Amino acid sequence: MELAQRIFELAKGYQHYTAENLSRLVRHKSLSTKEKDCALELKKMMSEAGFDEVKTDGLGNVIGRIGSGSRVIAFDAHIDTVDVGDRANWHFGPFSGEIKDGFVYGRGCADQKGGAAALVTAGRIIKELGLSEGKTIYFTGSVMEEDCDGLCWKYIIEEDNIKPDFVVITEPTSLNIYRGQRGRVEIEVSFHGLSSHASAPERGINAVYMGAKAALKLELLNECLASDRFLGKGSLSVTEFISSSPSLCAVADYSRIHLDRRLTWGEDKQVALREVEELIKDMNAKAEVLSYKEKAYTGLEYGMEKYYPTWKLEEDHPLILTGKETFEELFNRNASIDKWTFSTNGVVINGLYGIPVLGFGPGDEAMAHAPDEKVPVEHLFKASAFYAYLCSKV
Repeated sequence: MELAQRIFELAKGYQHYTAENLSRLVRHKSLSTKEKDCALELKKMMSEAGFDEVKTDGLGNVIGRIGSGSRVIAFDAHIDTVDVGDRANWHFGPFSGEIKDGFVYGRGCADQKGGAAALVTAGRIIKELGLSEGKTIYFTGSVMEEDCDGLCWKYIIEEDNIKPDFVVITEPTSLNIYRGQRGRVEIEVSFHGLSSHASAPERGINAVYMGAKAALKLELLNECLASDRFLGKGSLSVTEFISSSPSLCAVADYSRIHLDRRLTWGEDKQVALREVEELIKDMNAKAEVLSYKEKAYTGLEYGMEKYYPTWKLEEDHPLILTGKETFEELFNRNASIDKWTFSTNGVVINGLYGIPVLGFGPGDEAMAHAPDEKVPVEHLFKASAFYAYLCSKV
């Protein structure tokens, strides 16, 4: 408990340092595949904090290391963000990084550069107190997460050959401990009709009507999907509808819809695909799981299937129990255990590779992708304390 108090006081003393680091990161706009400037800033911070090694891998992930022991731990924060959206909905500069009234303001503060700033401070504390003995601790500023969840960690595991004993994801949890999330799969359904002059639509087969009928059936399917006591219900949403025809006075001969299918426990891409195929079996249509492949800011082209498996740890998993103990000794109150509504890099880390994942991060999940994004400075210093103290206990 004496160590917990010492770490807490150090983290609190560094709260302005952590907030300033976050402000520096926010001032660099860093959409997916365009994170270079932010990555350079984070590398500089890690070096300033005394990390043993700081590098950038082939995909552009920033990887800081402290220690060289046999116990391998990783803390992850993705540094890419979504765009601003309608600027009129913001009451301050989205990339101002302003620190005011106990908050840091700007795009990415919660989702999730706040986690990156907090882990830099945690690394500084770990170095100062010598908490890395017997451990290799990685701190990753990962890229392209907003475009393709987990792609960055697919590269870290398969290409960098870093395979931690467990990973702490620093996505926003309002300082609660998270142990899972629904997965998702992106499916495209294409419909092929027959064009005719629009003055005689009976001569053609309208692909727009085909897609519309399928969309209505899919709306009904969403109501009867499976549910899990912890993760909740699966969901399905049509998020895009596109059509084409020889002209605007011709029956459409092609349409396609894009589906965002959230997967609860027990569901996978095969289940989701079969459900869709059953609904379109009497149509001239095809359903397929999409793939992602884009160039990183490094110039490397890399990709994966857009299937992001569901994952969860049981509440009595040793990592979750250690996380609860860490929280309660630091903050002298009971820890709350919950889950993310959205998707994280855990889909690959745990969902594909089975590496245990604990979620703990500064900021409110509701701030993710929203205008007027902000994070409490108090969350930042408490998160850094949690990360440092957790390292001492594992």
